[in-house]
Amino acid sequence: MSSFSSEERAAPFTLEYRVFLKNEKGQYISPFHDIPIYADKDVFHMVVEVPRWSNAKMEIATKDPLNPIKQDVKKGKLRYVANLFPYKGYIWNYGAIPQTWEDPGHSDKHTGCCGDNDPIDVCEIGSKVCSRGEIIRVKVLGILAMIDEGETDWKVIAINVDDPDAANYNDINDVKRLKPGYLEATVDWFRRYKVPDGKPENEFAFNAEFKDKDFAIDIIKSTHDYWKALVTKKTDGKGISCMNTTVSESPFKCDPDAAKAIVDALPPPCESACTIPTDVDKWFHHQKN
Repeated sequence: MSSFSSEERAAPFTLEYRVFLKNEKGQYISPFHDIPIYADKDVFHMVVEVPRWSNAKMEIATKDPLNPIKQDVKKGKLRYVANLFPYKGYIWNYGAIPQTWEDPGHSDKHTGCCGDNDPIDVCEIGSKVCSRGEIIRVKVLGILAMIDEGETDWKVIAINVDDPDAANYNDINDVKRLKPGYLEATVDWFRRYKVPDGKPENEFAFNAEFKDKDFAIDIIKSTHDYWKALVTKKTDGKGISCMNTTVSESPFKCDPDAAKAIVDALPPPCESACTIPTDVDKWFHHQKN
C-alpha cells in the first residue's frame, strides 16, 4: 500500500485543474523532487500521470511550485492525444520516475540529442488501470530511445510489482514472449501519435529496438544524477521549479507550511462537482469541436 496520496484541485479537463501529492503525514510534496526514486532494491517509484485508455495529456508541471500534475496546454487549448487507429488513448499507464531529469544541456551519447527537460517517462504494462496521481512501485524491464523533435525522450518499459503476473516479467524478452505485438504497438504508437496534430512521425535510436533491463537502469541512474545537479543548483534549471520539502542538500527546500501556502492559494479541493463525465467519448468529441 502506497504511503502517498493525492488531492485534486478544480475540475478535471479545465485549465485550473491540478493534482497535488501528499506524504504519509498528509503534507504537500513535489512528485518530481520529494518522492524517492527507489521504492526498494531494484524497484522504482512511478508517478502515474495518464491512466491507460485515457486521452487527456496530463503531466508533472515542472515549472510550477510543488510540480502538481496538470493537463498540458498548447496555444491556450487543453491537449488530448487522438485515438490513433487501432488504439484507444494511451495504451499503457503512463507517467514518470521521480527524482530523474533529462538534461537539455547534455547531448546523449546514444542518440546524439539533448534531453527533453522532463523526468524520464515510463510505460507500465500491467493489467490494472491505474489512477491519475497514483504512486506505484515498478520493476524496470527495458527502454526505448525516442527522438522527439530533435530531443532525447527515453521511454522506460516497466510493470507494477503488485501485478499478478509481475514475477513472470524480468527483462524485455519476457514482454516479447508473453505479450506478443505489444512492443511493436508501442513503437507504432510513439511514432505516429503526433501525426493527427500535423507533426511529422517521431524517430528512434537503435533502429527502434528496445534495450534490455540493465541498459535501462543505467539510463535511469544517469538521469537521477542530472536531477541531483538540478535540485542542488549545480545546473541551471532554466525555469524549472525545484521547490521541495525533503532534499536536505537543496537550496530550494522549504518547510511544510510554505508548501501548504502554495496549495491554499488555489481553487478548493475537487469534490462532487469534479466528477469525470460518464460519456467520456461524447464529451471529448465536444471539446475537440
